[in-house]
Amino acid sequence: MKKVGMVLYGKRWFQILVAFILIFLLILLISATDFIFDPVFKYMAAVAFPIVGAGVLFYLSKPIVHLLEKYKVPRVLAIFIVFILLILIVYLIVNYIVPIAQKQFTNLIDNIPEMVNGIQNVVTYWQSNQDMIPADINDTIDHVTSNLQSYIEGAMSFIFGFISQVIGFIFSLVLVPFFLFFMLKDGDKFVPFMTQIFNPKKAANIRSLMHKIDEALASYIQGQLIVSFCIGILLFIGYLIIGLKYALTLALFGMLMCVIPFIGPFISVVPAMIVGFFQDPMMAVWVAIVMIVAQQLEGNFISPNIMGRALKLHPLTIITLILAAGSIAGFLGILFAVPFYAVVKTIIVHFYKTYQNSKEDKEDALI
Repeated sequence: MKKVGMVLYGKRWFQILVAFILIFLLILLISATDFIFDPVFKYMAAVAFPIVGAGVLFYLSKPIVHLLEKYKVPRVLAIFIVFILLILIVYLIVNYIVPIAQKQFTNLIDNIPEMVNGIQNVVTYWQSNQDMIPADINDTIDHVTSNLQSYIEGAMSFIFGFISQVIGFIFSLVLVPFFLFFMLKDGDKFVPFMTQIFNPKKAANIRSLMHKIDEALASYIQGQLIVSFCIGILLFIGYLIIGLKYALTLALFGMLMCVIPFIGPFISVVPAMIVGFFQDPMMAVWVAIVMIVAQQLEGNFISPNIMGRALKLHPLTIITLILAAGSIAGFLGILFAVPFYAVVKTIIVHFYKTYQNSKEDKEDALI
């Protein structure tokens, strides 16, 4: 019996099964003793936003710091130059972009009743010229049209209000600059600190893994944000060319939504098409053409050059990830689903290759 147990323990599938069982037992133990871990989770939630915000800015500003260091600029001075650039960007946005976008958004909200009246007039005309519509359907249409303004106002307020609150909350956190400063200053010391307790072989393996994770996150964050910025500029130029009202506000909304992979562009075009339709039915067609042109430029010229190192995912995988993360963690889950998956996939692939290499080394040693 003991010999059978030793044979089973030596099997790889048995070790994996035991590891999964232990992980599930650990999760069960944590859920049963949540009163102990609740303060820890609350603390983690309190620092999660500044860490995430600083992490995004870290990956955006790290190339600038490294570039300045190549020109013999001390790291601390390079970090202060980066902070000055960030402050200048925020100043320009607050003073020149936010007032225009806020004015356009206010005008858009004020014009919602006029849009609603237009829809109600179209529906009324359609109902008056249709004799074969069942009474139940007519009642449903009447109910929807009578409450259409509240539906549209609620949806618009939720979309723009929630996004503005999230962005304002992230960038207004006082801790973000402090986290960012120490990430830029001491970020290179993290991996050596983590690997100092391991033997040289394991330390090299961990350094390789951390380097791959760093590359995956840098590629995704830098690439996705730059691509979204480029799409926002293209949409703004296109909306100005076709004469679409509220061009800046709708282009900013498109830029923010394009941060969400794959489905972001489809979400971003909906408000623009609605506004364009009420401005002129043909304008909705022009809006769609602008989005198609922007997507073609992004797909053929921008993304291949900017996101060449980013993790390639199948569209079905992206949709599944976004739907699952959205149902679990809401809007923030949608934003961070793909980079989280990229990190997990990088870890799994790395350890699988490590296992394959160790297996081959053992076979070579036996030969």
